[in-house]
Amino acid sequence: QVQLVESGGSSVQAGGSLRLTCAASGRSFDRYAVAWFRQAPGKERDFVAAIGRRTSDTYYADSVKGRFTISRDNAKKSVYLQLNNLNPEDTAIYSCAALSVIVTAIPPREAHGYTYWGQGTQVTVSS
Repeated sequence: QVQLVESGGSSVQAGGSLRLTCAASGRSFDRYAVAWFRQAPGKERDFVAAIGRRTSDTYYADSVKGRFTISRDNAKKSVYLQLNNLNPEDTAIYSCAALSVIVTAIPPREAHGYTYWGQGTQVTVSS
């Protein structure tokens, strides 16, 4: 079992950057794939990015590709989401989620595929 806590959300102006952290507690964090999702007011929760057990296995939504970067540090039991060149459409609550997978598994892009969730962190981008 793993517990997840997000941090790093803030209010920034368009063009700015943020770094979100998903900190995990529990055992065997390296056995989990981790994804970031976001949900804007009145909208559905959307996939943003995911990272598999191998740090090179990263996946992105088309809307953030080239602007956001996901990474992990298993020694610190953390997954990071670097957000660059932010625009108002990126405003949302960002949540991380984890799923125990085999090494070669491709993380799902559907929220229902994940077992553990954090409480979320607010990102607000003003124009």
